[in-house]
Amino acid sequence: MRAKQASYKRAIIKHLYFNKELSCADLSLFTGKSLPLTTKILYELIEESIVVETGFASSTGGRRPLMYSLKEDQMYILGVSMDQKMTRIVLMDIHNKYISEVKKIELSLINNSKALIQLTDSINNYLISSGVQTSKVVGIGIGMPGFVDVVKGINHSCLITEKDKSIVDVISNAVGIPVWIDNDSTLIALSELRFGAAKGRQNTMVVNVGWGIGLGMILEGKLFRGNNGFAGEFSHMSICESNKMCTCGKSGCLETEASLLVMVEKAIKGIQQGEQTILKNISIEHLEHSSEAIMEAAVKGDKFSVELISEAGYFIGRGVAILIHLLNPELIILSGRGSAAGKLWLTPIQQAINEYCIPKLAQDTDIEISTLGYQAELIGAAALVMEHLDEMIIIKNKIKERA
Repeated sequence: MRAKQASYKRAIIKHLYFNKELSCADLSLFTGKSLPLTTKILYELIEESIVVETGFASSTGGRRPLMYSLKEDQMYILGVSMDQKMTRIVLMDIHNKYISEVKKIELSLINNSKALIQLTDSINNYLISSGVQTSKVVGIGIGMPGFVDVVKGINHSCLITEKDKSIVDVISNAVGIPVWIDNDSTLIALSELRFGAAKGRQNTMVVNVGWGIGLGMILEGKLFRGNNGFAGEFSHMSICESNKMCTCGKSGCLETEASLLVMVEKAIKGIQQGEQTILKNISIEHLEHSSEAIMEAAVKGDKFSVELISEAGYFIGRGVAILIHLLNPELIILSGRGSAAGKLWLTPIQQAINEYCIPKLAQDTDIEISTLGYQAELIGAAALVMEHLDEMIIIKNKIKERA
């Protein structure tokens, strides 16, 4: 009985996390449990200082229900967002609010045999400096590029371990907290599904504009990972005629014309050739600053910067046209680092769709810019932890056994 009640408590916590605020009737409906049992469990969670009453809901003409939410300072989640060169770490409360500044660490994943050790040390140091009791950190969610096997806890592209030892085990054993990993674009899609523009939608493609062009797929209201979990390699669709060599070893991939890295390279070349622009101090060595500067300049109306985004957007639009033909999505969301350019993406993407897509297929597909932006992956990392809340006790026991 106690095990069942503990499981039900975790179910209520998950529903409150993903919906922020719910009534007792809502929770009864979502969990499929009786109203008296739901009421009983809610009161227990209130006594344990996990749930709080937040007042009555807005009036809709009838009796206003009492609403419940999770207490802010009882549970925390550590979110980690990785790309090929930069790692961000932040501690969040149960409402996805940052309780400290995001820690940025230059950590190269390319040809770096010490990357996993460096990541583990960075997480450990961050937790120590936060001053938060590790017992209050329910889990660590990590988003990373590459072919991530979420079942085995390994990455076939980076953070390679000896004899395919689990990345999850290495980090969780070192810090004493449960860890989950997933592909960065998948986590961005998860954040959009749970908290962003894809919430309540059935079929959505989430394009992650970064150093590559990732894709998170939501089909029939659920994340779609494919047979081995590697679905969504949008970046390596061969749709460009330039035949530029890609990092994957093939030519003509989408990322060779549309990534932020290529945008920075084009900016440097254009400035050297005398293009008139307000851009300054653009370099490959400072990719993050350079890509942000291009998007900021474009938003301000810098013609050269707008052209760079338009060129990239057009190629993304060609890729999106293929997605529309194959999957007939109701929504395309542009998210991730590149979403900072905002609506400047929409016109070139729509132009390519107009040229390459059958109008009947495209007419009911909306295109939106993410409201979560560059924070989407960190929010997705937190959501990943809460998706696995039911497994938390089992995993914590395993960590204790290995300690």
